[in-house]
Amino acid sequence: MNIRFLETFVWLAKLRNFRLTAERLHATQAAISSRISALEQEFGVRLFERGPRDVTLTQEGSKALVFAEQILKLNQDMFTSVSDRSKVAGLLRLGVIESVVHTWLPDLLRRVREEYPNLAIELTSDTTAHLSAQLVNGNVDIALLTTNVTGADAVNVPLGSLPMRWVASPSLNLSAEAMSEGELAAFPIISFARHSSPHVFLNELFATSGESHVQINCVSSVAAIIRLVLDGFGIAVLPTAFVMRELESGHLQLLKVTHRVPTLALVASFRRSPDSLLFESITRLALKVVLDFSLANGPEFALFPDTGAAPPNS
Repeated sequence: MNIRFLETFVWLAKLRNFRLTAERLHATQAAISSRISALEQEFGVRLFERGPRDVTLTQEGSKALVFAEQILKLNQDMFTSVSDRSKVAGLLRLGVIESVVHTWLPDLLRRVREEYPNLAIELTSDTTAHLSAQLVNGNVDIALLTTNVTGADAVNVPLGSLPMRWVASPSLNLSAEAMSEGELAAFPIISFARHSSPHVFLNELFATSGESHVQINCVSSVAAIIRLVLDGFGIAVLPTAFVMRELESGHLQLLKVTHRVPTLALVASFRRSPDSLLFESITRLALKVVLDFSLANGPEFALFPDTGAAPPNS
């Protein structure tokens, strides 16, 4: 049985269109049709019902799809087991949020270059919402973000989390005692982009406490948030991993509060497809990098998946 024909069958079942399948596999529509016809003759059944614009799987086609995907996965696993990763070439489109850029992304890029020296990386940094859309639309291959991507073919792998704390400049002379929501609301709050996980947390925190006059400033750049806090413009909830140097040097201080600040969860997402084995391998590399980062810096700065709760804020 021809592996290429099975790959064509799986992609046509996914895309349901001969033209799109031909574009995806860099073949002509005639070649795609010929491969499917050859499979149908070999099985002795029709695999697709052909419509004027798209195709749908027959009952026999749905049964065959399960086995075809398993065969392709075994084929990819065998190839990976015996092949030389240094020979893997092509383009990997990697989308990342700034929280990853400012922590362990450099380590991941170094590991990818070491194991896949001939793999080119196209890097996109954006918000979780935008990266989710780009992954669904096929514009990035792997997205490193804060929430799962929805969709039947989406694979979401937890990458641990980053503990977050309230931080401020010592120039504000804030009390060493635990601060209430009302005391925090007296200062400008600098937040991540609107609708991000930290922004949602802040909105809910002050809404629940009845602090309706709080000033929350949404800033999309992590570097800009840190700069504003250092300059004493306001206070912020940040992953402590972002500001390790500033905390050690005393240019920033941690604030004690009366509530608990959630951690910032990180997720690697990609779309399952006949050629997603590389994406799975890169995700496994990311897990190794996160583990090394968490072990090197401790639970105050990074948590590996299922290693425990966030540190207390007092």
